Amino acid sequence: MAQEKISVHNLADLKNTSDDAIPNYLNSLKFKQDHKLVDTRLALGYSAFAIAAACFYWDYKLGFESTKYYTAGAVALYALLNGVLTYWIGFVEKGTVYQGTAPDGTSISIATSTKKNIPTYNVKITITPKKGETQTIELSRSFTEWFDVQGHFVARPFQVMLATQVPVIAKVDPKRVQAATPAPDFMSADASVLDAIAASESTGAEAASSGKKSKRRKA
Repeated sequence: MAQEKISVHNLADLKNTSDDAIPNYLNSLKFKQDHKLVDTRLALGYSAFAIAAACFYWDYKLGFESTKYYTAGAVALYALLNGVLTYWIGFVEKGTVYQGTAPDGTSISIATSTKKNIPTYNVKITITPKKGETQTIELSRSFTEWFDVQGHFVARPFQVMLATQVPVIAKVDPKRVQAATPAPDFMSADASVLDAIAASESTGAEAASSGKKSKRRKA
């Protein structure tokens, strides 16, 4: 459980805290995060700021009359960069909070959103395997599933929610799936999630068997 707490009535804080937990969780599972979207947004933002700062500086040092044409050009470029930044955030990122690659090479992209005054976390996960068709998974869950009444973020139920719904995550974190799903419910569980659990258990059993044989030979 997180030590810091937020206001459970502040939808932006609920979403931002949940968004921040996604890369923390996936990176701990050896996913490799791709920062291209964030880096591009920062580059556009800092470029616009640098132009504004330069415009202020030469106006302060040289005066408006001698720099008015440069200032006009700087204002136009600043407006252009802000327009590109707005387009990038709204039409390219589209709420994307995570892009990365799973240990098996599968690409994953996660976008999140909320609606005004509705405490529901909407998650859109796009999975692109090395071979095969792209799969899209959409979830809508209440924030109350992983925030307590005092506003503390509780990581375990949040991670369970992702692991039980996203096969590529279930594959590398089967313990979260097993802890959340009672034995009788496996009959109705998603087939791809069950395959991921079975593959993980098979790999573990083979490793254990190999270890025992090695010890016997040494003896």
